[in-house]
Amino acid sequence: MRPSFAFSKFTVWLLCVGMLLGCQKSQEQAQETNQVPTEEQAVENGYKVIAIKDGDTVELLKDGKPLRVRLQGVDCPEKNQDYGTRARQFTSDLVFGKFVQLVVQDVDRYGRTVGEIILPDGRSLNQELVKNGFAWHYTAYSKDQELARLEAEARAEKRGLWEGPSPQAPWEFRQSRRGNSANAANTKSDNSGSSSKKTSSSGATAIAKGGKVHICQSKGSKTFHVYSNCSLLERCKSSKAAITLAQANREKRTPCKSCAD
Repeated sequence: MRPSFAFSKFTVWLLCVGMLLGCQKSQEQAQETNQVPTEEQAVENGYKVIAIKDGDTVELLKDGKPLRVRLQGVDCPEKNQDYGTRARQFTSDLVFGKFVQLVVQDVDRYGRTVGEIILPDGRSLNQELVKNGFAWHYTAYSKDQELARLEAEARAEKRGLWEGPSPQAPWEFRQSRRGNSANAANTKSDNSGSSSKKTSSSGATAIAKGGKVHICQSKGSKTFHVYSNCSLLERCKSSKAAITLAQANREKRTPCKSCAD
């Protein structure tokens, strides 16, 4: 009877130890679950920021697809402006890789969602950019009094971009660049037009002076040439001839695009 009793005590001891270890493991797993949220919990808490395009434009992961968001009421310096890179870095430090809330306001003409980003601690990214001098209050699209107040405060304290003597608003910067591009395009167009007019004038003068145009007498030829040394005319494998422009018109010939334009 004694060995049997000893065995029973040992069995009970093993069961107790097993239960204690099981409880400890369950507690550890529960702590890990509380510290690291599951994907489902994370989605419920907001959207993950997967890309920073610039200071006021980010991409969120929504339904497995990237969603581009333009921050409402703020305008950060462009990349080529002072503080453009710093503004982007400021936004990245606050939200990249984190789960944030999105308050949708609108969809702009580029198809971007326009709204407010709420940080994990409850602060507004839009307001933080203006407050710290990394963005203007975009008054053309916003009448938000809090953003106006934060900009005035940042200006007074010379925070961020306001430490400079005369920072240029990004919308003015973009407009100046568009103006320069338009001027360059107009200049190119004018130069192209002048060249075209010059060529046409030269062709007309050549016809007027010589009174003749040149043709290839092949059966399929339907053009005339202003110059006898035109590269297209030189490809003619039949005989060539010089005729009057009136005669070429009667034959319903069209000007060579290479030398008569």
